[in-house]
Amino acid sequence: MNSSDRAGSEEVPFLICGIEAGGIEAAAVVLHARGGIHLWTPAARRLFRETDGERIAENLRRALAVGHRDDGGAHRGNAVLPSASGVPTEFRYTAHPLSRLTGPDQPGRPADGNWLVVLVPSRRAVAWEAARERSERYARLSHAAATGIGATLDLVDTTNRLARVLVPELTDLAAVDLTEPVLHGEEPPKGDTDIRIRRVAMAAADANGGVTGQEGWPDEVVGLGHLLPWVPESPLLHPVVEGAAVVVSDMEQLREALSMTPQESRAIIPRGAHSLIVIPLFARGLILGTVTAWRVQTEADFDDADAGMLAEITSRAALSVDNARRYTREHRTAVALQRSLLPRPVLRTPAADTAGTYLPAEGDAGVGGDWFDVIALSSLRTGFVVGDVVGHGLGATAAMGRLRTAVQTLADLDLEPVELISHLDDLVLSYWPEHDPGDPTSELAAQGATFLYGVYDPVGRRCAIASAGHPPPLVALPGREPEFVDLSPGPPLGVGGMPFESVELDLPDGTLLAFFTDGLIERRDADISTLLGEFRRSIDRNRDRPLIDIGPEVLGTLDPSREDDVALLLARTRSVPEDAIADWELPADPSVVSRARELATRQLSAWGLDELVFSTELVVSELVTNAIRYAGGPIGLRLIRDNILVCEVSDPSNTQPRLRRSVATDEGGRGLFLVAQLASRWGSRYRRTGKTIWTEQGIETMHALGASGGESGEEALLNAFDVEW
Repeated sequence: MNSSDRAGSEEVPFLICGIEAGGIEAAAVVLHARGGIHLWTPAARRLFRETDGERIAENLRRALAVGHRDDGGAHRGNAVLPSASGVPTEFRYTAHPLSRLTGPDQPGRPADGNWLVVLVPSRRAVAWEAARERSERYARLSHAAATGIGATLDLVDTTNRLARVLVPELTDLAAVDLTEPVLHGEEPPKGDTDIRIRRVAMAAADANGGVTGQEGWPDEVVGLGHLLPWVPESPLLHPVVEGAAVVVSDMEQLREALSMTPQESRAIIPRGAHSLIVIPLFARGLILGTVTAWRVQTEADFDDADAGMLAEITSRAALSVDNARRYTREHRTAVALQRSLLPRPVLRTPAADTAGTYLPAEGDAGVGGDWFDVIALSSLRTGFVVGDVVGHGLGATAAMGRLRTAVQTLADLDLEPVELISHLDDLVLSYWPEHDPGDPTSELAAQGATFLYGVYDPVGRRCAIASAGHPPPLVALPGREPEFVDLSPGPPLGVGGMPFESVELDLPDGTLLAFFTDGLIERRDADISTLLGEFRRSIDRNRDRPLIDIGPEVLGTLDPSREDDVALLLARTRSVPEDAIADWELPADPSVVSRARELATRQLSAWGLDELVFSTELVVSELVTNAIRYAGGPIGLRLIRDNILVCEVSDPSNTQPRLRRSVATDEGGRGLFLVAQLASRWGSRYRRTGKTIWTEQGIETMHALGASGGESGEEALLNAFDVEW
């Protein structure tokens, strides 16, 4: 824009270009406060002569004095101005006060100030105003779509945002339909495969010019969550398959293309609809679904400009839908992997009843690395595990899976909690270096993961717990208020440099333990101490309910933010009755082997386990003999009866026994092999002084063997080993 009179005037701090709408270019001038026209657009130069600037300015000043002022502060009206042809012409004007020139303390007034005046010949003003209104509506629509549709990775939320953006700016009714595979996060269909389409989002204009969802949708038209009727192939709708929009303003023609009667078409065509646009959601050369827009109350039919605007929006929305679809697939894969790595929600062990709950995060975070586990250990003991890997997504889930496997392997060695955590920390430091996202071969990182491990012994009713940076559990002793365990957590895994400590608790029958991850007690709108108090009170209120019901109740009370995933493991302890335990201390004398067999036989008879006498005599004889020969005394012998029979032999040696292969000429070396064949499980664990070798035999199995066909337990066992009787 050029100036016809810049002398003595201040510089205009912006440039006004041509103003066009619907192919009609309007003229614009800046009316100077001191008189005259300050600036002209090219269109103004073509309509007027610059030499008529003073006359034009004077006429505009007079028109402004009597014109109408709208709510936005602009003045509107008509003015007769000298045109370039010399013939006075009537123009429709819109004048905006330029506050940047007049200053904030000088509001625009008709008599003075600087004004931006837009001029259109009155004969074309109606068409220009309509085109300008459409351009502004398209601009609002485009801006709303750009800022709203791609703001989430939730597939349903993305489609809802798309439908609501279109109403009422472009259409009266809008629906988004997706193919079944896309809705479940799978790849969109290829080729001419017959794929069902389901309605996932819809929006309707209300009487007040707003937008509603399902409540404003016509009852007879396919609703939310329903499959669309099968639509036959037709030339009218075929462009949709090729990725193009279809505009239809003849409903009879549409019914013929659908091969439907007016009554049948009510499920697709809303009552009173007179114009339709249907356009595919097209991404990466594949159709994800369709967007359908109907005009019912709006009088004008859709035209090519409307179809072009909808095509622009859906092309961007299709990418957002595809991104949400990919996220849905990854999220479901991660959740499935996460849940496959967790134990069954409800477990019953000889030491405790347990119930676990896992709640994945919502939104962009998704599934993470929180986990819990319940591990059956030797001698009826149970290990409780809860941990939290840093990060979210498949990487965190995979790292969690590796940690869980390592924990189970170390737990099988019957290590004390402090020893297990120390070994796990060394493993993370030595073999899992920091993850490099740019290197696809880089190991998945586990540094910074927090972890807690507890072992409960139902015989001694004691629980040992150690932590690597993890919150301590909540313990509710019978008849007492729940309290958090007074435990000093060590550093998270992979940090190193600090020792780990453990704490031991006496837990009577019916004690409730609550192990959890930090996602349960961290929320942006609440202090952590407040949430810990709510957690304690919720456990106290619900402590007598079934474990499977306590977890959902606690989650409902605390209402986690879902920005992080949550793992909650509840355990109610049990103990072994004193009359189900028998133990003896024996000297390291070969003569006591027969006495050990006699003690075990007498105790099994007292328990009514005569079917296990023969096998247990062999186990006791072999283990006590080995302890006397290789370890020395004193020797401990213990029998524990539950749903299995546990036999333990303890000695002061730290040397672990091992199976070896004996040849036909060897006189010994078959004892542990025989023990391994007689027991369902066997192993060895270190104590603070010495070791304990343990075996487990199934009581119900031996009862079944003894009752099957009249064989005694001895005969069944010898026949199983192919030994001549």
